[in-house]
Amino acid sequence: MMGRRKSKAFAQENQSLVPCSSGTESARVEVEDEAMEERVESVSLDDSPLIGAENTSADYYFDSYSHFGIHEEMLKDVVRTKTYQNVIYQNKFLFKNKVVLDVGAGTGILSLFCAKAGAKHVYAVECSQMADMAKEIVQTNGYSDVITVLKGKVEEIELPVAHVDVIISEWMGYFLLFENMLNTVLYARDKWLINNGIILPDKALLYLTTIEDAEYKEDKIEFWNDVYGFDMSCIRKQAMAEPLVDTVDLKQIVTSDIMIKMMDISEMTSGDVSFTAPFKLVAERNDFIHAFMAYFNVQFTQCHREISFSTGPRSKATHWKQTVLYLDEVLTICKDEVIYGNMTVEPNKKNPRDLEITIDYTLNGKRSQVSSTQHYKMR
Repeated sequence: MMGRRKSKAFAQENQSLVPCSSGTESARVEVEDEAMEERVESVSLDDSPLIGAENTSADYYFDSYSHFGIHEEMLKDVVRTKTYQNVIYQNKFLFKNKVVLDVGAGTGILSLFCAKAGAKHVYAVECSQMADMAKEIVQTNGYSDVITVLKGKVEEIELPVAHVDVIISEWMGYFLLFENMLNTVLYARDKWLINNGIILPDKALLYLTTIEDAEYKEDKIEFWNDVYGFDMSCIRKQAMAEPLVDTVDLKQIVTSDIMIKMMDISEMTSGDVSFTAPFKLVAERNDFIHAFMAYFNVQFTQCHREISFSTGPRSKATHWKQTVLYLDEVLTICKDEVIYGNMTVEPNKKNPRDLEITIDYTLNGKRSQVSSTQHYKMR
């Protein structure tokens, strides 16, 4: 994904964070992040063993989970981490004397919350080298008798028990589904969760709207048309196809929002990660539209009182930010005019952790008559 404008609000609250995004404290693969560049430059500063230092490029997805900076960012995402803490501490009846599976445990923070809430035993599964640190963290905090850290892929490890009562995971990625960790949670559900067992969170909702974004589109997209007098528009095509992860100002939103997809993690199948959904977006003012924008909400409906959080621009900023999908053609829209369309989302066939997104849309307005299809790839 492309580099992003700075989010002032989030940066002030999280000055040392490394932007990223996917499963429980799992790496959000970022190739243009300044902090990630600093990580690369500092890898060989001394002869001390480094977490993940022996991994190959084939292990990059899990290797990127191994750097502590990734986990620092997510732990410091107060919306994310405090919500999980509140879910667990305010609903101890869900965990008391229960066997819990933490899918993608990272540093083990969710496992520690569960153990403190009275879980009988917690199995914390983490594939990256961070599993070694999680074991030490568990031991340091006196929970070795309650928490067992298992290093490996969920699809390959064997639990010491036949069933678990609760599955907890922070699997959400950019655009909710980037990195496709949800299928790992569904695999664990089908293999180990008892009948009437609990999954936390149990619902996720993906939303779509549109934004005015002329200044930034000019800076990030149109820039390639004339680079110091040279035509590099071939790169523009690639830049257009890659969704941008960024914090969007609420004032930029032009149309209504619509829920594109609701996922019930307790009931859905792995095939439901691929879908096509219609949308209807109504203009709230006269303006120009430069991009679609997506965000998601997460719900914990099994709690005594439902707990949820949003990654949308109307809520406190999170490390997930929002996902911007730029349009080739600027839409001139008048108040109350409607954009109709369909969005198709599916994992990339060669690399299922990447996402293929297609948007078909039509506007028959007073000043714009457009019918187009655009393809995007999150990678």
